[in-house]
Amino acid sequence: MSLRIFSLALGPYQTNCYLVAREGSDDAVVIDPGDESERVLAALAEEQLRTAAVLVTHGHIDHIGAVRAVAEAAGCEVWMARGDADRLRELEGAAYEPEHLVDGGQTIELAGITFTTYDVPGHTGGSVAFAAEGVAFVGDVLFAGSVGRTDFEGGDWPTLQRSIDLLMRSLPPETLVLSGHGPPTTLGEELAANPFLAELRA
Repeated sequence: MSLRIFSLALGPYQTNCYLVAREGSDDAVVIDPGDESERVLAALAEEQLRTAAVLVTHGHIDHIGAVRAVAEAAGCEVWMARGDADRLRELEGAAYEPEHLVDGGQTIELAGITFTTYDVPGHTGGSVAFAAEGVAFVGDVLFAGSVGRTDFEGGDWPTLQRSIDLLMRSLPPETLVLSGHGPPTTLGEELAANPFLAELRA
């Protein structure tokens, strides 16, 4: 893998924010800056990285709370899941109009990195995953040993199952899964042992 990835667990929910840069490049993408914008900006400065873009997997507050602060401080644009964009537009105290609305099936090149997008609703109505070079940034769709909650507005268990199945069928089993909470895993590990995915193993 030719990517450098830095993880920050932010805010009361310890939501994972990722800084992603190509080896040898000073440009980075920030994924899901949910809180503590000062920590995100400090980490970028410490690694001597410029923010080329902010990517947002879905619209829950713990993933979007610092989007405006980071984007404005960095002077960069925001790519966000189309189906959840209203949550960012209407965020009290930190509302922001994303410059780019993302659907599944797109290819986006940012900071010299090519991301493929996947529509993965079920945790929210408009969640999107971003995959690049053997890594999938999946938001709260899939975790190590667990899956995203479906009892929030826009959540639906059969839909979430189909979204996870889409990722399993579209990406290699060794794909590194970087989730919105908790440690890294792989698609293969989750398909083999995640107790919530028994029906996908049938």
